[in-house]
Amino acid sequence: MSIWRSKIALEELQRLQRNTMIEYLDINVTDIGPDYLRATMPVDRRTVQAMGILHGGASVALAETVGSLAANLCVDAKTQACVGQEINANHLRPVTSGLVTGTARPIHLGTRSQVWQIEIRDERERMVCISRLTMAIIDRPAEAITRTSGKGES
Repeated sequence: MSIWRSKIALEELQRLQRNTMIEYLDINVTDIGPDYLRATMPVDRRTVQAMGILHGGASVALAETVGSLAANLCVDAKTQACVGQEINANHLRPVTSGLVTGTARPIHLGTRSQVWQIEIRDERERMVCISRLTMAIIDRPAEAITRTSGKGES
């Protein structure tokens, strides 16, 4: 059974990320399963730290991106939005090149909050980072609802 309340094509998810940090880091959503969302990120000059290994902050950016996208697909986007409340990450293994893949799965899908687990793995399927993301579910302001519905525009 699918957990998604909103259906969206992978291409549309990518389009929504234009001109953001997500586009700069080249994070790409690759798969939407019945209870998970998956995205990749290259390990390159944009995502490594001075020692040449994947920067912990880049791993957290991937984790929060995939978790936030997933969370927002589980609510009524016309009236609600999910925003990050807390994230933690344990960095388990260094990566110096290639792609890493983040997979978000829900731990808790409540009416006011969600908790997601994000596993980041290297190309050999070794776990690189494990992260937990808590999302607050907020009501969209009336002006945001009007803006997204196309009403009220001149």
